[in-house]
Amino acid sequence: MITIRSPTVGRVSEQTADGVRQRNLARILRLVHLEGPLSRAVLTETTGLNRSTIADLVSQLAQQGLVQEHAPDRSRRVGRPSPVVAVDPRVLTIAVNPEVDALTIAAVGLDRGIPIRERIDLDHLIGPEETAALVAERISAWRAAELADARIVAVALAVPGLVRAADGLVRNAPHLGWTDAPIRDLVAEATGLPTVVGNDASLGAIAEHLYGAARGIDNVVYLNGGASGIGGGLIVHGMPVAGAGGYAGEFGQNRPGIASDRDRRARDGALEDEVSRARLLAVVGRPSADEPTLAALLEATTLPDAIAELARQRGILATALANAVNVLNPSVVVLGGFLATIAERDLDGLTAAVGAHAMPASMEGLAIRVAVLAENRLLIGAAEAAFADLLADPGVLGAAAG
Repeated sequence: MITIRSPTVGRVSEQTADGVRQRNLARILRLVHLEGPLSRAVLTETTGLNRSTIADLVSQLAQQGLVQEHAPDRSRRVGRPSPVVAVDPRVLTIAVNPEVDALTIAAVGLDRGIPIRERIDLDHLIGPEETAALVAERISAWRAAELADARIVAVALAVPGLVRAADGLVRNAPHLGWTDAPIRDLVAEATGLPTVVGNDASLGAIAEHLYGAARGIDNVVYLNGGASGIGGGLIVHGMPVAGAGGYAGEFGQNRPGIASDRDRRARDGALEDEVSRARLLAVVGRPSADEPTLAALLEATTLPDAIAELARQRGILATALANAVNVLNPSVVVLGGFLATIAERDLDGLTAAVGAHAMPASMEGLAIRVAVLAENRLLIGAAEAAFADLLADPGVLGAAAG
């Protein structure tokens, strides 16, 4: 009896095998990206794959320049030591955060290391074209020096505004003065690199969920306070919530409850008009400052006006957080940027104030925390977006990257 093998069946089997291998490569790369260096033994136990398969997959990832293997930990006294697998720190993305007072650009590694970070202070509102030109100029300079041996995967921008999820178009970044700005295409053309764009606060929420104050928490409300105002991000059942167009989380545009007119500074103002970084800078007598400098100034101040302004803003912020708690019932609320500075001044007092406005049942087990990743949270979130394609399919990083 002669058995005839169908060419079509053979191709399907090969494609299925290739798909399984691609998923396993992605699984290994994502594990060491999220968790840090892991031994082959831990990878074997975590994935359920056998040791020879793990060795083969790690070898391929190493050949692609995505991971490195290190000598095993000799302190182990039981069994044969297992080599340690780590992502190659030379695989980088360029993360960018345009703001009203500065453009921050950094190289962020697949290991979350930040080998270089630069804040370019501005005395004018930066436009999309200038942003693209500055990003391209810095990448070119870094490639000739600090990043000479790096493999740059992509560029990612964390923009304080409404970013359309479908194509990265910035529909409106009011404080920057951007309307329907094709920043993704402008940066991609200027740099020759794949480019992604996201809302800054949404990216910050992802970063804090994966690596920071909300790590391992499935239901999270994140509020980010920056020079452009207040934005937010949501994690529900462990997944980021973007909304139909990608515009979810704009807490800064809500109208807060203000009990006394004496505490109101902007007639019919939104939350970000009342709880404001610019107002905090004004009471410490500074026209501008980066996050650590402003935090240090507010921590050290004994000026009555500054102390009163912090208290005023904290009270108004509490009403906004209570609304979020009542609607979304999160396990954790994370505050970043100048909102973290406000909270840290009296975190217990802020929590009590939120509880005074929120439903008691919704406050049960709730924790209010400050962002652990501090001033790097938006950059790390942007990098995560830029690495998404690579983590889904390690084969996408070809010889063109660099």
